[in-house]
Amino acid sequence: MNDRKTTISLLLVLVSLVWAGSFIAVKVTVDEIPPIHLGFLRFLVATPIMVILLFLLKKDRCIPIKKELPSLIVLGLTGVALLYLFQFIGIEYTTASTSSVLISTNVVFIVLLSTVFLKEVFTFKKTFGVILSFVGVAAVIFAQSNNETVSFNNQFIIGCVLILLSAFCWALYSVVGKRLLAKYDPFTVTTYAFVLGTVFFLPFVFLDMVSVIQGVSFDGWMAVLYLAVFCSVFGYVAWYYALSKVDAGKAAVFLNFIPLFTIMLSLLLINEVPNLVFFGGAMLIIFGVYLAQRG
Repeated sequence: MNDRKTTISLLLVLVSLVWAGSFIAVKVTVDEIPPIHLGFLRFLVATPIMVILLFLLKKDRCIPIKKELPSLIVLGLTGVALLYLFQFIGIEYTTASTSSVLISTNVVFIVLLSTVFLKEVFTFKKTFGVILSFVGVAAVIFAQSNNETVSFNNQFIIGCVLILLSAFCWALYSVVGKRLLAKYDPFTVTTYAFVLGTVFFLPFVFLDMVSVIQGVSFDGWMAVLYLAVFCSVFGYVAWYYALSKVDAGKAAVFLNFIPLFTIMLSLLLINEVPNLVFFGGAMLIIFGVYLAQRG
């Protein structure tokens, strides 16, 4: 039993590290591939793999489309298309470390939306966690305004807002998906969201996708494969496997490693150097998220 718990814990740490690396991969690739096209290519590669795995893993593929189509459309938009449109453009305008810290506020938005739409109890601990997290958001943005390696301008502010919108999209995806996940296999629901989300990308990319693909370098394709195979396919498969073995609340705690790993990777790989105020704000967000989760 202890060996299994250790294995699951290590797997969740690895998932967090892989997802942290996505912020670095996006940051260094958006100079070559526009963020919208990068998001589309990620799921153009990942979605067929997910569909194949859906059959190989012999999951229950039965979801009544006519009945559930509105909810599946919302999942495709909020969990794939809009989520990564906002996130990838936001990363381009800010920094990898800033983006990873701000994106962790999705848990705070989930708590708020669950209180409004799912009538979940809003305890003192959750309230304190929400307040701490948003104080941390303000501290992170203020810290970057005093960081000479960051150009603090309207574009940076827009980037931060887009990252927060991305976090809000994930919260919507989680709250809307909660009903579907209670009725259908999580891997199946995710695969449907991937398929629809990929389709929803098409209006944004169909005019110039061919020319963009022709200009992608080897390094660019490696980044696409990392985002698709490791972050999307491995990340989701490993995440749902872990959820089948441990409580969701215990698994979610490991996601707090993502901003910490991103900060370390940013320092090592792309020389982003956050200051002490940034670290303080990051800690406030992470601790606030923890309280909101455990409240």
